[in-house]
Amino acid sequence: MPDYRAPLRDMQFILTELAGLEAVSRLPGCEDATPDLVGAILEEAGKFAAGVLGPINRQGDEQGCRLEADGRVRTPEGWQAAYNQFRDAGWIGLSLPPEYGGQGLPKLVSTPVWEMWFSTNMAFTMLPQLNVSQAEALHIAASDEQKETWLHKVVSGEWASTMNLTEPQAGSDLAATRARAEPAADGSYRLFGQKIFISYGEHELTPNIVHLVLARLPDAPAGVKGLSLFIVPKYLVNADGSLGEHNDVRCISIEHKMGIHGSPTCTMSYGDRGGAVGYLIGQPNRGLETMFIMMNEARFGVGVQGAGLAERAYQFALDYARERVQGRDAVSGEAGKPILHHPDVKRMLLSMRARVMAMRALLYTAASWFDIAHHHPDTEVAAKHRRYVDLLMPVAKGWCTEVGNEVCDDAIQVFGGMGFVEETGVAQFFRDARIITIYEGTTGIQGNDLVGRKILREGGATLRELIADLGASVLQLKEDEQLGEIADGFAEGVDALEEATDWMLANGKDQLADVLAGAVPFLHLLGTVCGGWQLARAAQAARRRLVAGEGDAEYLASLVELARFYIATIGPQAAANAAVVREAGGALTRFAESAF
Repeated sequence: MPDYRAPLRDMQFILTELAGLEAVSRLPGCEDATPDLVGAILEEAGKFAAGVLGPINRQGDEQGCRLEADGRVRTPEGWQAAYNQFRDAGWIGLSLPPEYGGQGLPKLVSTPVWEMWFSTNMAFTMLPQLNVSQAEALHIAASDEQKETWLHKVVSGEWASTMNLTEPQAGSDLAATRARAEPAADGSYRLFGQKIFISYGEHELTPNIVHLVLARLPDAPAGVKGLSLFIVPKYLVNADGSLGEHNDVRCISIEHKMGIHGSPTCTMSYGDRGGAVGYLIGQPNRGLETMFIMMNEARFGVGVQGAGLAERAYQFALDYARERVQGRDAVSGEAGKPILHHPDVKRMLLSMRARVMAMRALLYTAASWFDIAHHHPDTEVAAKHRRYVDLLMPVAKGWCTEVGNEVCDDAIQVFGGMGFVEETGVAQFFRDARIITIYEGTTGIQGNDLVGRKILREGGATLRELIADLGASVLQLKEDEQLGEIADGFAEGVDALEEATDWMLANGKDQLADVLAGAVPFLHLLGTVCGGWQLARAAQAARRRLVAGEGDAEYLASLVELARFYIATIGPQAAANAAVVREAGGALTRFAESAF
């Protein structure tokens, strides 16, 4: 099994040339993100990923987790030691507030770090990722007293975190939530109900687990407007900060899954012995708003999972293609050449690399938008970048996870029959990746969110703003005659996006069902165009450095060719998806349900 190689050159190029690390480091509160510090962090994270997380990934997949008779969940061998090292190194707090023990670095710095960890051991990394998401929610919505009690422990990783939304009868329909919370005389609450699909809901890795649970108060209105959010710890906390008795919460089963075997997916039961003690966060019946803080953070992280798993699968496929000897060279006719010389294998590998780079560049750029939105002193600049983050969050989650699945699938194809054999190891990435298009909101949910909430609700204002920026990039590309082919192909994608947007806005009010039938194709359309945008920008930056005689000429020239390949072979999917957006609804309307 090949060792993981952190793609530091690609990461550094994107950070400096596309995502604007230098500009981000000048923002108030981001001054510590100097090039030297960021380079050191990436180096150390790459070593940790390759040396600690990567070596236990396979055994985690093979051993899985087990639920014991006493209700405890045991994680795979090596998990505890790795978590102790992860916690002690302070990795969880990389981007979290310094006043609670974090390092306060920009999201742009933490994003490539998390990508490396997802690449090497996604099942393990899901645990600390939950701490980051929960810390964001607590920092915004919890009371000062709650922050003092819980947030320090969450940021440090001394205690673990979960988010509890889904219930057996409700699935993704949170309006159908039945878990209830009853007020107690001491100002706390008693919770009753079950939650399913709770990642790391029970385990032995930390002395306490802090659950965030959605539940209904007795007088709550129906639907999602009646949900409140509660802190429900595994162990109660005494006044002096020490752990008290076990709360009335337990894991009653764990799922046997297709992938991410090293991550326990639990069914949690609250209140079997009189009620689980919980503490209200924020205002009653406003819990979903707070939970969405955690969910949005998690959704971005899941998009990074897509890029990370795709990178690792690509590395596996590339190494195999360099070593596997079969057939004859298509040009020379010489026998005994590695399959990398076969045109179709080379096509698959180049397509994998192009899509990984497109995802990575889009995610890192979005991370810089997060930082600008939070720290820029000019409110108009900050507001624009917040709009872009909100608009493209469904794309970051939905498109990057779908493309991540495709790349992992292509890796198996490069291996041929050996890819279908578990011993080669590449199948695990495909199995692990399959969940990422589903959890934290399926691709269909992301498509509906993009079209319904992000575009139709505001009459397409932010999307048109983005399209104008894309058009400006086309004009900039045309200034370099060496990039004319990229500019023309990219312009076709922007035109397809604008035409599909016009159609949706014209029909969204009277033919909403038809428009939503094309929501996922529209998400793919926007993702494909934005991915092409990032690679076109990469080609432009590479050309600038080539003309100036800076950097590795071979590497920079490869980025230009990578953009040409993406625009020529993946870019045309934009026009195809635009056609699907316009036609899908009519076909669904004409097809009778009885004909299925």
